[in-house]
Amino acid sequence: MRIVSLLLLLPILLFPVPSSPSSAGGHMATAAPKPAEWKVGVAVQIITPEQPMWMAGYANRNKPAEGKLTELYVKALALEDPHGSRLVLLSSDLVGIPRSLSAPVAAEVQKRTGLPRERLMLTVSHTHCGPVLRDSLPTMYDMPPNEAAKIGPYTDKLKDWMIDVILHALADLKPARLSFGKGTARFAVNRRKPTDKGFINAANPDGPVDHAVPVLRVDTPNGQLRAVVFGYACHNTTLQFYQWCGDYAGFAQKYLEDKHPGATALFWMGCGADANPLPRGTVELCKKYGRELADAVEDTLAGHLTPVAGASAATYTTIALPFDKLPSRAQWELERRSKQHSVRNRAEHYLKMLDRGDKIDNQYRYYPVQTWRLGELIWIALGGEVVVDYSLRLQRELGRDRPLWITGYANDVMAYIPSLRVLQEGGYEGDTSMIPYGMPAKWGPEIEEKILAKVREQVKKVGIRNSEK
Repeated sequence: MRIVSLLLLLPILLFPVPSSPSSAGGHMATAAPKPAEWKVGVAVQIITPEQPMWMAGYANRNKPAEGKLTELYVKALALEDPHGSRLVLLSSDLVGIPRSLSAPVAAEVQKRTGLPRERLMLTVSHTHCGPVLRDSLPTMYDMPPNEAAKIGPYTDKLKDWMIDVILHALADLKPARLSFGKGTARFAVNRRKPTDKGFINAANPDGPVDHAVPVLRVDTPNGQLRAVVFGYACHNTTLQFYQWCGDYAGFAQKYLEDKHPGATALFWMGCGADANPLPRGTVELCKKYGRELADAVEDTLAGHLTPVAGASAATYTTIALPFDKLPSRAQWELERRSKQHSVRNRAEHYLKMLDRGDKIDNQYRYYPVQTWRLGELIWIALGGEVVVDYSLRLQRELGRDRPLWITGYANDVMAYIPSLRVLQEGGYEGDTSMIPYGMPAKWGPEIEEKILAKVREQVKKVGIRNSEK
């Protein structure tokens, strides 16, 4: 176990005791009670594989990792509001967390601590220089059996690390002051380029992007920075080589932690499924983007921030998202003869299901939608690789009269989540990306409205100021 945080093992009283009345000089005076504070706990766990393993995110890799450029981490930030309600954010240097991992982590944390599912948010940086996990992009990789055999044991160890780091963060709760703001970083570029032959993966400077950098600052009562949480909507894919690395998000966190010794930086991925850091491909560019993102955070920390005042609220649910028309058996037989291993792997999987007499479901039944409120801040977390249209639309519809953050890649990364526009345009994000994720077909046209309807419902629900009833 490599926990690298200081743990506070004994709880601290949440509500300070008011000063006793004084009768000096014959006048009764009562000191005003000190306002209740938030509490925050932080923990960090190194998850870098200790043996060579297959790397996640790119289908064309043909060998396991050959060392590391940086460590990989899971980090947890535990929050306790003035009324004793808790929230936990987990960040991770992973391409995605599948439901088969997030569900048992959440269940075990709830069993040990009583933390409800809606109050645990599991996020990833989406680095493509981390390890392959069980059930994540299950049909993408073409690896020999001896390499595939390493994935299950590592995933099981990762589950234990995640649980432990959450428990340690909850044990580390100390009084804190929270504030938030928003900066800007401009290296994200839309990657869906229209051509005569359809949309391809290339720079589209005219395409939509979200350059916002949401920032949550956590200070000790005496004003020392203890943690900083930040997000950005851009694929964490500057590098495509054979070394473990957190990519630009990893360098951004390291720069911030080096600048503020003793503080922990946590990154979450926004709705960046159709944006890339461009140009890309070198370590120098990766560090450059990390520095630009860290500078955006630094500028925000140094500017005017809004204090988090009031209580927290949280809600979480899963909804069913329909697929488009499912392929016939004849289509699966045809795809089984494909020269592309991901197409072939997917076809073989579904043909085996049909041979067993199993029915291929025409829905994904567990799409997660989660919403938190911290004081006035509304924080939405959506599963899957979410395209930027969701963030831009939600900001237009719900973010005009309140601060609003939208995290993607949260709680379950089962596939790309295209908007109706992207779905109709086609291309990788709207269509063929379903193949490496092992999904039987592209999404049905209802996907965007079903997700947004649930978000609106949740935002309305957490907007009730429970602390002021």
